[in-house]
Amino acid sequence: MFQYSGAMETNPRPAAGSRSKILSWALWDWGSASFNAVIITFVFAPYLTKSVAATEEAGSSALGWSTAAAGLIIALVAPAVGTRADAGGRHKLWLGVHTGIVILTMFGLFFVRDSPEYLWLGLLLIAMGSVFFEFAEVSYNGIMVRITQPDNVGKVSGFGWGMGYAGGLVLLVILLVLVIQPEVGLFDAGDEGGMRFRVVAALSAVWFAIFALPVLLTAPSAKASSPAQGHPVKAFIADYAALVRRLVRMWKEEHQTLRFFIASAVFRDGLAAIFAFAGVLAAGSYGFSASEIIILGVAANVAAGAGAMIAGVFDDKLGPKPVIIAGLIIILIGGLPILFSDTAAVFWVCALVLSFCVGPVQASSRSFLARITPPERAGENFGLYATTGRAVSFLGPAMFAVSISIFGFQRAGTLGILIVLFIGLLLIIPVRPDAPRKAMQAQAES
Repeated sequence: MFQYSGAMETNPRPAAGSRSKILSWALWDWGSASFNAVIITFVFAPYLTKSVAATEEAGSSALGWSTAAAGLIIALVAPAVGTRADAGGRHKLWLGVHTGIVILTMFGLFFVRDSPEYLWLGLLLIAMGSVFFEFAEVSYNGIMVRITQPDNVGKVSGFGWGMGYAGGLVLLVILLVLVIQPEVGLFDAGDEGGMRFRVVAALSAVWFAIFALPVLLTAPSAKASSPAQGHPVKAFIADYAALVRRLVRMWKEEHQTLRFFIASAVFRDGLAAIFAFAGVLAAGSYGFSASEIIILGVAANVAAGAGAMIAGVFDDKLGPKPVIIAGLIIILIGGLPILFSDTAAVFWVCALVLSFCVGPVQASSRSFLARITPPERAGENFGLYATTGRAVSFLGPAMFAVSISIFGFQRAGTLGILIVLFIGLLLIIPVRPDAPRKAMQAQAES
């Protein structure tokens, strides 16, 4: 998905891309849903924890820790990856390289059989895929800047988000009909050796490869924004030194904005964890079959999209902060029954309530930042918004794993996610939406 970068402020925007270039760009989002929706959330991760791991609790805890480790690597490296790609003007090259690595990890999952000795192979491949997927998104977002103008960037960005949701829904239905539901699926995929899920992983890799090609063939090339800066390690350190200087300046000049970055990073990680572990909980704690998990995934995506659209009306009338707070409170209340009930019907209701509220909180979080950001700092602030989000991307998975380890049953992982969301709620409540702009105006008048 699109994330603003500082390049938007320092480089003149090129001519707008043609409709074909925009469609080619958005098809990457369509294809990438095969990794997020199929591998991470609704099909392969539940297979790992339910069928490959020795116990569901052990598998879920291990998945939480491996996801946290991947998040930590992303937090440390991804910001510099984006800066390096900007400086070298090689977004298309690095998008191809990183996407290719993700696809290879997906193909590698074909070799993960339903036996405990294959668990760590599966976890390693998913963690690697997650890291390089994030790196690919950095370059993907950089290409977005090359094919848009300020007057259509929002529409194009939204088109990409929509294509991602739609691609995930279409692929889930295809896999359900052709592989998951039949007694013997496509390519003779049955239950022996986990072949059904291994074929799903391979087909998902092919899906991603096909729809990633258009942007790699049509995306415009970019000139380097700055000359090479010598040794990669020194350049890496310089990038982070610049980031620290920006944060220090923001602490002095835009304290409320920085507080928003911290709060949103925490609750956004909790929101991501909801989707990351929904399928795992459905399979392990509620006995959902693979077909039922896919149906849950389709319903959850529809609910999230509907919630985001409906909440947009309240965002414009009441402002984003009430929408964020209300959404988080409903999620906290709606998530509690999962801790105490092992009834599938209860989980269904809770999952749909949570999904309905996730979309509004995510959308209003972006709206909140747009409202408190002075126009001349839009690129910088949205770049930091992405960076701070990555900085705590290990928190939700780690809390999920810790909670399972402490209490000894899988549903307890929900408590860890709810704690992260509650902390995010406490952090966002004191943030004043109008404070940053007032401070900037006072500084300009003095």
